[in-house]
Amino acid sequence: MGVPTDYFHAPDATTVARAVDAADGYPVVGGVCPAFVGVEAKGIDPDVLLGQLVAAIAGGPWRPGLVAQSIVWPTTRPPGPQGPEDDDDPWATGPWVVELDSATRDALAGADPADTPRLAAEWARAEEFGDGTRGEDLAPLVAELLDLARRARDRGERLYCWSSL
Repeated sequence: MGVPTDYFHAPDATTVARAVDAADGYPVVGGVCPAFVGVEAKGIDPDVLLGQLVAAIAGGPWRPGLVAQSIVWPTTRPPGPQGPEDDDDPWATGPWVVELDSATRDALAGADPADTPRLAAEWARAEEFGDGTRGEDLAPLVAELLDLARRARDRGERLYCWSSL
């Protein structure tokens, strides 16, 4: 769980791209250039781990692509099939920002806060967390993510994830 990962909400992708450009790619939640209020969720990638929380909320299995997302930053064209041409390419190490689909936002926002302990316990069983992860350790993060999604939904905004290696 070592990859820096932040979730936040914003009005649109253009606003996010401008803020990340102004911050030279540095985190836009907390830290040096705080442009947005969000949740620092170190190592919680949107594809697998956040997807498993969404699956727990929905009461179904996790599957690849459950959390649909689109690239917001970098704004340069992604590399071809051979990958980035040099180590300085932002596509090699990040940072990256993706916009999460509204279904993910609405699933998180629609979860009953009273279910947080149960959801956290179920989420803790994800093999990506490894042994020793307990629901009670994840419950505060679950509560923060649900609250963040509710604020985004209530404001008509989208959820975003900033991450870097």
